[in-house]
Amino acid sequence: MDMLAGLPVFGGFLSTVIPFVVVLGIVVFVHEYGHYIVARWCGIRSDVFSIGFGPVIWSRRDKRGTLWQLAALPLGGYVKFVGDADAGSRTDPKALDAMTPAERAASFHGAAVWRRMLTVLAGPVFNFLLTIVIFAGLVTWQGVPTERPTIGTIAELPDTEQTLHPGDVLLTVNGEPVTAFGDMLAIAMKMPEPGPIRVRVERDGGEVDVTAPWPLPPLVQGVEPLSPASEAGLKAGDVILQADGKPLASFEELRQIVLASGGHSIPLEVWRGGVRVILPITPVERDAGTAEGGFERRVMIGVAGASLYMPATETPAPWTALGFGAERMVMVISQSILGLKSILTGAISAENLQGPLGIAQISGETASQGLTDFIGLIAIISTAIGLLNLFPIPVLDGGHFVAFCIEAVRGRPPSPAVMQVAMSIGLGLILLLMVFATYNDIMRMVS
Repeated sequence: MDMLAGLPVFGGFLSTVIPFVVVLGIVVFVHEYGHYIVARWCGIRSDVFSIGFGPVIWSRRDKRGTLWQLAALPLGGYVKFVGDADAGSRTDPKALDAMTPAERAASFHGAAVWRRMLTVLAGPVFNFLLTIVIFAGLVTWQGVPTERPTIGTIAELPDTEQTLHPGDVLLTVNGEPVTAFGDMLAIAMKMPEPGPIRVRVERDGGEVDVTAPWPLPPLVQGVEPLSPASEAGLKAGDVILQADGKPLASFEELRQIVLASGGHSIPLEVWRGGVRVILPITPVERDAGTAEGGFERRVMIGVAGASLYMPATETPAPWTALGFGAERMVMVISQSILGLKSILTGAISAENLQGPLGIAQISGETASQGLTDFIGLIAIISTAIGLLNLFPIPVLDGGHFVAFCIEAVRGRPPSPAVMQVAMSIGLGLILLLMVFATYNDIMRMVS
């Protein structure tokens, strides 16, 4: 993906479109496969399994009679079950009337209501399972901190002698005992000014006292897509030596200079792999989350700070990794619901809503930051798609589920006329949301 970005003909376009298609293709396939496989388990036959809409690029019919196809517009997908009139699973009365009792029993609309409920819920559930598996895989690959607070890796800083070594076990920092790796950072943050810390470590079977550099330098851990930092060209691993002509000793000092900038452009002197570069950057005011779980308007550039020292890690047990994946999924759902609620109540601006163009840009920028970040984005998008489809809006899975609940209570489905009106309203809401989000994307790109 980085190679594509470097080609003058393809860079800007393909390095955005290809990651976007990959993200959406994986998420949509898993979602639709959830519908398909659970329907099959429930005895419901499928006529078509499609990734994308519009002209068919490739297709193949399997031994069960299902046509698997790839279409030209990769903005979604669908499973068309036996008895469906279209991709939206509207009933085809003529087709149902022409079926034998056995054929009708294998159709979507002829199946028991509980089978249809399971089928429509399967798409979002499979999205959530994908998220859990991805996050579990990432934490298995990256590892979790060892039980004893041990130095793993140390970032490179200019003109700095490192006195701590990988494998050192932290015992005390500034005279305070350390039982977890995060204790070192917490103790350092209590210091009135950034400066060297006194550390006692266990090394080679003995105890050694050293004076170590401040553990929270102006070191970039990550860059937020579609942010001033991304536009300026900041990268993970950069060390920001100066901001607006002022030398920096800590990441907090950078944050204070950005807050005081008032949104005016400031020059950053950056150390990157032994080379010093000047990057002009213009902070922007955006909605940002607070420690209390709310939002506030804040001037920012879109970077996250890194610790100079990273802990030694070990591979977690599979159940521990899956538990971590589930926790991360719940966190993404909670943040998504809070963000949507805040937009609806006016607590934050609706400009935060991303459309397909914005998601494509985010996909491209995240892919350029590395495979791990890109895979994590797939998990986040998968959760978002699963959550969106659970909303009780006709044409979405949640809307179908509500209709089936009504059928289960009343003993008969809502009338075709009511369903037609509901589907039209639901489709109108989705299209309106899409148009508004795309407008946001365009205005963001223009500005």
